[in-house]
Amino acid sequence: MKSRVFPIAATLALLAASACAQTPPADQAPTDAVAPQAASPAPAIPAQTVSPDYIIGPGDTLQIFVWRNPELSAAIPVRPDGKVSTPLIEDMVAVGKTPTQLARDMEVQLSEYIRSPQVNVIVTTPLSAFSKITVIGQVGTPGDVPYREGMTVLDVVLAAGGLGEFAAGNRAKLVRKAADGKTTEKRVRLEDLVKKGKLKENIAVQPGDVLIVPESFF
Repeated sequence: MKSRVFPIAATLALLAASACAQTPPADQAPTDAVAPQAASPAPAIPAQTVSPDYIIGPGDTLQIFVWRNPELSAAIPVRPDGKVSTPLIEDMVAVGKTPTQLARDMEVQLSEYIRSPQVNVIVTTPLSAFSKITVIGQVGTPGDVPYREGMTVLDVVLAAGGLGEFAAGNRAKLVRKAADGKTTEKRVRLEDLVKKGKLKENIAVQPGDVLIVPESFF
């Protein structure tokens, strides 16, 4: 009788020991427990690629951020008609405004739907005529030169490859179209600036300017 009891008792003891070995202590987390995930950070707002007084034009790409309303945020192009459309905003005029001015106008319209909207407008891809200087005539590489804040005619000429071999640099002119549509022209003596270092000719340029360098007469 005792020989039968002993194997049963021994088996029960072995099972109990095995269960204790597989059960982790109370202060030890299970090895297969899933660690809590950190909260996703808020999306970062990209830096403005243009100056604060940049004038939005057709072809620009804008990133619209509406604080606490990501479903209203969007990346949108400025259409050829000068307008933009976002969720809850349709056909708002963007051309001729700075990013800040457009943001304030959007806040006014969004206030009809949400309380105290806060909008940021970032120009991520400036492609309009308001973001470049056009160089025509006798330069190394005629065409468009990207505008940057503080740019001068010397910067533009150097970016365009310098004066051409047959350039009449002292007869160059800078053509500028004002906001009211009027066009003004200013004579620039580029040859004196480039070859003689007369810095008084190194005038500042503005986005949308056109620099014309004519060919010399023989």
